[in-house]
Amino acid sequence: MNALAATSRNFRQAARLLGLDSKLEKSLLIPFREIKVECTIPKDDGTLASFIGFRVQHDNARGPMKGGIRYHPEVDPDEVNALAQLMTWKTAVAAVPYGGAKGGIGCSPGELSSSELERLTRVFTQKIHDLIGTHTDVPAPDMGTNSQTMAWILDEYSKFHGHSPAVVTGKPIDLGGSLGRDAATGRGVMYATEALLAEHGKSISGSTFVIQGFGNVGSWAAQLIHEKGGKVIALGDVTGSIRNKNGLDIPALMKHRNEGGALKDFHDAEVMDSSELLVHECDVLIPCALGGVLNRENAPDVKAKFIIEAANHPTDPEADEILAKKGVTVLPDIYANSGGVIVSYFEWVQNIQGFMWDEEKVNMELHKYMNSAFHHIKAMCKSQDCNLRMGAFTLGVNRVARATLLRGWEA
Repeated sequence: MNALAATSRNFRQAARLLGLDSKLEKSLLIPFREIKVECTIPKDDGTLASFIGFRVQHDNARGPMKGGIRYHPEVDPDEVNALAQLMTWKTAVAAVPYGGAKGGIGCSPGELSSSELERLTRVFTQKIHDLIGTHTDVPAPDMGTNSQTMAWILDEYSKFHGHSPAVVTGKPIDLGGSLGRDAATGRGVMYATEALLAEHGKSISGSTFVIQGFGNVGSWAAQLIHEKGGKVIALGDVTGSIRNKNGLDIPALMKHRNEGGALKDFHDAEVMDSSELLVHECDVLIPCALGGVLNRENAPDVKAKFIIEAANHPTDPEADEILAKKGVTVLPDIYANSGGVIVSYFEWVQNIQGFMWDEEKVNMELHKYMNSAFHHIKAMCKSQDCNLRMGAFTLGVNRVARATLLRGWEA
């Protein structure tokens, strides 16, 4: 099942639990606006290349729409639509005053030079500049993009609208980015894990972890869990998978990776088959890579007691049902990986006020938001007699539905 079908299915289940009016349910599912643009740029060798860019603005009942921009060859309208919808529910679960959006360009960023990426980003911004804005739609980095991409968008947008630092988040610190933003999603994953384990009388210290993905989210999650006394016993990314039953030395592994080393070449670990990573024995499994990695083929063999969804849509609905029958507790993506959008909100607030926070305040506020959201999800689970995924979806959908009705919605 693709991401859009799975997200819509979860939404409909939540709408039924909440007893939403059928017309309101349909209205909440339909995107506010879908944009498709062609971006033609001169390449470094003088030839022209064209790329298709997308921006889906899903809902703005609770505030400006918010969502990342990804550069990836498989970017397509269905995926962007699903992720925009997920952002609507995620921002509502996190209780930040945003709606949902998502964007992307179908390209392979690794095959483009820095100057080609800059030209592509600027052309894309020129095509959508009148549809984004500080109080309209606020992009952020996603797969294949970073703080430099946001700096180019900010500069290009400001040519049309004047200095507007709050038009994007995830910017470089020197251009108004927030301290703590780089680690925010991984730190949020750690706070979410702490909250879930505490609910079951456990803690990060003394628990064993397997992490799939060692990019921004996975590497920060691994570092912070290691600092809290957690034992990361297996870890994998596109370069390979490794394990050490006594726990990987995460600081040494980070140094090895930052010096250009592949995971499989790390000295203090045993190389393992990447297909075994998700079914490795552990207390907590944290998928931080692509969607759909847990499916009906491998779900029966999962040995983790807890799954923290740091990636977007890592668990197929079929796998969800299998894991539930096995008694595995799954903490859903729309809560578990919301640390990034929460600190993006803090960055936006700082830019609008022109008053920057220190990192201690950012992390303290993030902790507060993550804990509050977890307790609200648990309250929904109790009132609706449902699992954590439906608890999060009913919480998010209910908040958006209430805002929509309060604004005076009519069928």
